[in-house]
Amino acid sequence: MAPKPAPNRVSRPQAAAAILFWVAVWQFAAFFVGRMGLGFLLAGPWETVRVLAGMLPQAAFWGRIGFSAARILGGFALALVIGCLLAAASAACPPVQVLLRPVMQFVKATPVASIIILALLWVSSANLAVLISFLMVLPVIYAAVLEGIRRTDPGLLEMARVFRLPFGRALRAIWLPGVWPYLLQSCETGLGLCWKSGVAAEVIGLASGSIGEALYQAKIFLQTGELFAWTLVIILVSAALEKVALALLRQAGRALGGGDLTCTRN
Repeated sequence: MAPKPAPNRVSRPQAAAAILFWVAVWQFAAFFVGRMGLGFLLAGPWETVRVLAGMLPQAAFWGRIGFSAARILGGFALALVIGCLLAAASAACPPVQVLLRPVMQFVKATPVASIIILALLWVSSANLAVLISFLMVLPVIYAAVLEGIRRTDPGLLEMARVFRLPFGRALRAIWLPGVWPYLLQSCETGLGLCWKSGVAAEVIGLASGSIGEALYQAKIFLQTGELFAWTLVIILVSAALEKVALALLRQAGRALGGGDLTCTRN
């Protein structure tokens, strides 16, 4: 049975009110810290927006976003393809699953910082975000797709065998509708995870021309407004690209399955 949507969804007005509340708390905290003479420790929302507005016309600003997005999303795409292939191999051949299990557990259990430092021995700092994003998202995609394969209706599979349904038709009519909701859910989780881990890799590796490098420089020179502005950029870009990627995946699901594979099945 495919995962069900979470109940009691928050409405847009409620979400907007919650955001405004926390922005007000943020502004109050920044004002209080500033009155204590420690304004460099916490930039307020208006200062953050002002700094961000000053960064927008700069070509270097967009260059950093493009640099980081290309590598982080590249790692995600690689994890998506390889995770699906490994899950299919594990479902078809149980010994493969046995061999992959400790590897996936190791990647999930090892702290991101440790993996980043180890990875610096193997790849350049410029490509570090690709490897880290790939490693962090791979177990998520693999586990979700494998679970989707396991939960595919065995009655439909038996019917396909009895009627000797070609593999291509069985894939489109049975496997994809069963696996796709799990895949979409894992992609939604993985997209946020790859941005967090990818930017962390850039900060530690100091990849030249990246968002992570800008964050590190802002911290070193106590440019709190710029630090908060880049953090806001990461949140906004990550959310925007997540919506675009999920929309493309849903469209791909419709094209592959001849219908909407994104709906939840009971």
